Amino acid sequence: MAAFHLAQLNVGITKGPMDSPIMAEFANNLDRINALAEASPGFVWRLQDEDGNATALRPFDDDTLVNLSVWESADALKAYVYQSAHADIMKRRREWFIKMFKAHLVLWWVPAGHRPSTDEARDRLEHLHTHGPSPHAFTFAKIYEPTTA
Repeated sequence: MAAFHLAQLNVGITKGPMDSPIMAEFANNLDRINALAEASPGFVWRLQDEDGNATALRPFDDDTLVNLSVWESADALKAYVYQSAHADIMKRRREWFIKMFKAHLVLWWVPAGHRPSTDEARDRLEHLHTHGPSPHAFTFAKIYEPTTA
């Protein structure tokens, strides 16, 4: 077993409440896309509430959805994000989410078995905003290798 897994957080500011017409198609695809993630090679864990998704969890503010998950490797996460049906939904994100001008995705390595909290994830995203990419918080543009530091 690998000593480290890759954690990812991505956030989006919704264009309306989850039960609004503008968010309906996004909401209707959640179960399918979440099931696809869980069935994907390299998937380890994802944040979810009692309904099986994380839309009720709002650790940032009332309008910001979070997706927090852990993967065995960067390659496994990339394959899910860019080479599965998830990519089709991601291409449509502007229909449901406001364009963000700061990073909305952050990656970081965690010890295998660790499940990051939303506070930890928020800290990593804020670190990326403040300091730019580093081994502590990075993006797909430059993936750092895991370190013990």
